[in-house]
Amino acid sequence: MSDPVRCMTVCRVCGKEDWLDVLSFGPMPLANNYLAPAPSYDDEPRFPMDVIVCRSCWLMAIRQVVSPDVLYRHYVYISSDSRQILNHMRDVANLAVTRFHLPAGSLVIEVGSNIGTQLEVFRSMGMRTLGVDPARNLADLANARGVETLAEYFGEGLAGTILEQYGHPRLILGRHVFAHIDDLTDVINAATRLLDPAGIFAVEVPYLLNLIEGNQFDTIYHEHLSYFSVGTLRRLFERHGLRVVDVARFAVHGGSIVVFVGQAESQWPTGKAVFELEELEVRSGLTNEVAYQRFAERSGRTMRELGALVRGLVSQGKRVAGYGAPAKGNTLLNACGITARELQYASDTTEFKQGKVLPGTHVPVVSPAYAHDHPPDYFLLLPWNYAKEIIGREKSLLEQGIRFIVPIPEPLVVSNESLKDAAFSLSHG
Repeated sequence: MSDPVRCMTVCRVCGKEDWLDVLSFGPMPLANNYLAPAPSYDDEPRFPMDVIVCRSCWLMAIRQVVSPDVLYRHYVYISSDSRQILNHMRDVANLAVTRFHLPAGSLVIEVGSNIGTQLEVFRSMGMRTLGVDPARNLADLANARGVETLAEYFGEGLAGTILEQYGHPRLILGRHVFAHIDDLTDVINAATRLLDPAGIFAVEVPYLLNLIEGNQFDTIYHEHLSYFSVGTLRRLFERHGLRVVDVARFAVHGGSIVVFVGQAESQWPTGKAVFELEELEVRSGLTNEVAYQRFAERSGRTMRELGALVRGLVSQGKRVAGYGAPAKGNTLLNACGITARELQYASDTTEFKQGKVLPGTHVPVVSPAYAHDHPPDYFLLLPWNYAKEIIGREKSLLEQGIRFIVPIPEPLVVSNESLKDAAFSLSHG
């Protein structure tokens, strides 16, 4: 078997080797490696996780690249069915169809399609759909739901097969998968080969500007190899003979952008949002080392403060539990040194995770029903980007005296009293 991890030396966007060291997390578990309970976890895999920034194109990345076969061949992340995410999927589909005039019957391909939820939205709009996802378990679930899905990695090798069997797509969509891909050239070449002259490659990624300004260090984990700005993506696609024709900014996932890319000579004019966001990035310091140094300092401070807060509550005899068990919560807990010694459990609706323990910290994952019967004094809200939706839904818990700790951007304790006096505006998420 090949080495499960390698270190990136050449920037995957611009090809340069001029790196700024930003933040080192030390050895970290794989964020989606939920474990069966065991007497010992001595053999649990951990890999270094160092954040670096390219001084040439301002790509932010993790130096260590873990083999995708280690990460994805049996993946446990299932697309969220939260109201916020479903509404966002509809917004993305409507924007793509109307902005680029997709006629009914157009082929839409989704890369990293998971169980097919986004493609179901396109199908309801009269589109033909095809999913591509390397996680066999998720592809099987999608096919069982009637969403045709290939359990493959998307690349030039697969592009020829798709052309022969399905023809040219008008839209290729990759939602929150581009950041996971090491060999971007292979993916971009595949998209270029597949698209017809009017076709669009739509790439949704977490927005680097939101990550830096919102102190979202917990969204950094081994699966997320790259962290993109509009300026960096424009340079990437231009290097491959493509053009960013538009970009849309969304609040979902703590802040995301959808970049729409066409052939260099395509009919689509470049939207003004492309220039406006690039100018905002420069004004905000994303092309300056200082912004990343300040981010590292702020992240370290939050790690210390949150760890001290939780340990202090436990020392007072308070019961603290995790609300949700998202992958980014595992970065947060491991970075802050919060383990099963402090958290009673983490409650999550994902059945795949229930009965397992969180990677690194070994906090048991339980069902919401268990949490209802064994309520804590404090819930640490790990999917903080859904704070507004969750706290709005769980007001009855607050009325019982249970408090929520919203960890990002800085630790904030939310009680029923703070909601009443507007100390917390439900602006998170």
